[in-house]
Amino acid sequence: MKRAGRCLVLSGLLLVAACEKGERVAADNAASQPAAAQAGPPTTGDWLINHSLSDPEQLNPLTSNDGTASEILGYIFESLLTRDPRTLELRPLIAESRPAISQDKLIYTFKIRRDVHFQDGRPLTGEDVLFSVKAIKCPLVNAPFLRVYYNSVVDAQLLDKYTIRFVTKEPYFLNESQLGGITILPRHYYDPENLLKDAAVRDLLRDPSQLPENVKNFAANFNENYSRNPMGSGPYKFLGWRTGQDLDLVRDVNYWGKGKVGIDQVYLDRVKYRIINNQDAALVTLKSGGLDLIDRLTPVQHMRGTGSERFNRQFQKLLYFTPFYSYIGWNNNHPIFKDKRVRQALSYLTNRRQILKTVLFGLGELVDGPIYFFRPEYDKSLHSYPYDPKKAMDLLAQAGWKDTDGDGILDKVIDGKTIPFRFEFKSPSGASTGKSVVLVLQDELKRHGITATIREIDWTIFLDDVKNHKFDAVVMAWGMPASEPDEYQVWHSSQAANRGSNHISYKNGRVDKILEDYRREFDPKKRVELYREFQKILNQEQPYTFLFASKFVSVVHRRFRGVEIYPAGLKPQDWWVPPSAQRYASKVMAP
Repeated sequence: MKRAGRCLVLSGLLLVAACEKGERVAADNAASQPAAAQAGPPTTGDWLINHSLSDPEQLNPLTSNDGTASEILGYIFESLLTRDPRTLELRPLIAESRPAISQDKLIYTFKIRRDVHFQDGRPLTGEDVLFSVKAIKCPLVNAPFLRVYYNSVVDAQLLDKYTIRFVTKEPYFLNESQLGGITILPRHYYDPENLLKDAAVRDLLRDPSQLPENVKNFAANFNENYSRNPMGSGPYKFLGWRTGQDLDLVRDVNYWGKGKVGIDQVYLDRVKYRIINNQDAALVTLKSGGLDLIDRLTPVQHMRGTGSERFNRQFQKLLYFTPFYSYIGWNNNHPIFKDKRVRQALSYLTNRRQILKTVLFGLGELVDGPIYFFRPEYDKSLHSYPYDPKKAMDLLAQAGWKDTDGDGILDKVIDGKTIPFRFEFKSPSGASTGKSVVLVLQDELKRHGITATIREIDWTIFLDDVKNHKFDAVVMAWGMPASEPDEYQVWHSSQAANRGSNHISYKNGRVDKILEDYRREFDPKKRVELYREFQKILNQEQPYTFLFASKFVSVVHRRFRGVEIYPAGLKPQDWWVPPSAQRYASKVMAP
């Protein structure tokens, strides 16, 4: 099961959103399905060479928070529970079964399978699960975006070597999912000196400055020394990472779940991520045989670069929504953007429908809030900000923005100084479609007395700036689970500090209360009502200009079988290649 929470996404447009269905763009003749007749049952062998637009931020299983890292770590680590990819129902993985839950919904008891081992052969026990929750709860570990999903956990106890009990201080309707989704880390690897041994979960709730030296030493070591060397219990081992070039995973031939009923099997011997930070260069590499999968074509590539008969004989295109949305984030602490009338005006100046038509070629839907577009919690009655320059200029005038010196740029006196309406968009390099969106908006703003510049920087530097609020405005995307939403991570005011996910520093007391009440509410209808109010507040205040739920257009080489579109997108772990169609030698990592 994917780790709890949301992750920042880098893609062609830094975006996308979600749905239940997808479609295949098929070639017209039967030759487009090589080896289909002799496919037979799934078999091991071959490689998958995947495209990545950037290096992952890092590969620490708790402190990384970007989409590429999350995807890679999903091959390496496992959790107590997982979700059925089709129905999204919880099912056991490392646990023997779903937990026993107390009547008051405060105590969750999991029994752990006795046949699980890590990739180095050491057994996985309750000690590792207990260590993993301690690492998450430790306030000195750089994982505030993850820790928010475990706020209610106040204790965890081993009842025996393979039974663990979690105690919570208040009900949380996602507790089973979140506790079951804890990434299980090998204690002997990530805490070799057992520095957390004497620290109970309750001890970790105190003021960080008062924590024992052993805990401080553990956190320092964990934060600094595990960013490029992950090791878990999953079916793929980490093999190597050459920055700016590639990253390799290899199938673990001694995987504990191999051949076991109820455990998903994997077949590809190797999964390689080839890092190419230019999307046109990536498509050229795909056509020349250097890639097997591009999971996000640009709209231009889909419409104009991948329609030939030869291309369709080699590759299949898949069009589908996944649970992502794109947005423009306005730094709410910036003097210009503190006034909601300014943010509303900027939304009215963003011609989203035209951008969707001309930049995305219609491959998407406009969104007006942060909830997964196809979830029942999403409020389709929200005011959808149209392109309305007159309304925008009226709002800016009300907010005190006028061109007082005749230089063509709006200005305003703020804190005794005349400030021109000038700001900067930061953008990660390589995001060509995202840059196109900014360029369209830049031109529109210029016509209305607003100067916006663009600065492109490397993804990892960009992400660090975002987490430290070092930006005026950004175009980005959030990826999220396809299951029930929990917006606390992104919108609660407490998450604006300590590199939390509220990177625009949005603060609203009523929103905080809604987010807190929502977590304690077990009635789905009442949760929907709470989130409708929450979305209406955001719609009025426009801390983001919400953009699109955009369709992914993925390209996959036709030799792969088992390719299916799930509610959360593609799942390459299920793919396999018939022996007659395999391209790469079968070399897997021995213990």
